[in-house]
Amino acid sequence: MMPLTMVHEGTTAVLRSIEGGRQLRSRLAALGLMPGTELEVVQNSGHGPFVVAVRGSRIVIGRGMASRIAVEH
Repeated sequence: MMPLTMVHEGTTAVLRSIEGGRQLRSRLAALGLMPGTELEVVQNSGHGPFVVAVRGSRIVIGRGMASRIAVEH
């Protein structure tokens, strides 16, 4: 597993875990991001916002939040 921030643009990965409290997990779940979810990294420029595609929607999350998401690809 690796943090979502390490995944290159255009790569598909599966969310495996979220390191954080209930509030963070709830916020991400409301966006459709929960363990087992397949996502594609749309934008990861190394700085600024992080964009992923999940179930046909694009979601923008901060890099700090993305660093707490562990994925496998």
